[in-house]
Amino acid sequence: MSEHKTTHCYLVVGGKYHDMDFARLELLKLLAEDPKIRTTVAPDYSDHEGIMNSDFLMTYTCDVTPPEATQKALNNYVESGKRWFALHGTNSILRFLEDGRVDSPREAPQLMKTLGSQFIAHPPIEPYTVTVSDADHPLVKGVEPFEATDELYLCDYHGNLHALLETHFQGAAAGFVEDDWQDDPKRLVYYTHNVGKGEVLYLTLGHCRGHYDMQPNIDFYPAIERCSWDLPVFYDLLRRGIQWCVNDGKLAA
Repeated sequence: MSEHKTTHCYLVVGGKYHDMDFARLELLKLLAEDPKIRTTVAPDYSDHEGIMNSDFLMTYTCDVTPPEATQKALNNYVESGKRWFALHGTNSILRFLEDGRVDSPREAPQLMKTLGSQFIAHPPIEPYTVTVSDADHPLVKGVEPFEATDELYLCDYHGNLHALLETHFQGAAAGFVEDDWQDDPKRLVYYTHNVGKGEVLYLTLGHCRGHYDMQPNIDFYPAIERCSWDLPVFYDLLRRGIQWCVNDGKLAA
C-alpha cells in the first residue's frame, strides 16, 4: 500500500433537537487532524454512490431514518468489509405525541439490526459513571472510569455486541412512552458489532443542544448543553475510533 494513499470518510450529520452545526464542526476538526483523510459531508443517507465509494462511514444524527432500500445498502456496505462509526442518536426514531410524551417506534428493523441497537428512552440528563467493559481492547485500553453528564441511552440490543464501555441504570425515563426500566441495569455506552466482514462502532455519548435546536416545539431553549463534548476522554474515544476505521480495525502502537 502506498504511504501516500488517502482514506475517504463519508460524514453524515443531520436531524433534529441537537446542535448539529457544533457536532459537525467538532467532528470535521478531528477528521482534519489526519491529513490523509478526505471527507464528504451530508445531512442524510441519500447519496448512495458517495457512501458506497467511501472507505468508512461516520454518523451523528437524530431521527434520520433512511428508506428501506438504503437500509439494506448500508448493511451491505458494512458486510462487504467497511466500518461505520455511529455516534449518539444515529439509532433514534422519535415521535412526539399529543400528550407530550416521546415514542420510539420500531419502524426500521434492518437499520437497527445493522447498528446493533435502537434508542428507546433516556432518563433526565444527570451525571453517571462510565466504566470499561474490556480493558484490553485498543479502543478503550488505558481509559479510566469517568463521570459523564449526558443522555444515558436505554436501548433495544440486536446481535452479538462486544461491550467496550458501560454504565448501569434502573428506574424511570420520564417523558417517554416506554418509561419503566427495571430490567437488567447494564447499559452499553460503547460497543462494536461485527456485520459480515465489516464492523459497526457505536458510541452513545455526545449529546449537544443550543438555544434554537428545539424549534418548533420550543422557540428558545434556555440552556446550552455540551455534555460529553466537555470531556477530554470523549475526544480521545473519537480519535481512537476514527483511526480504528482508517486502519481497518487496528490502532498504531
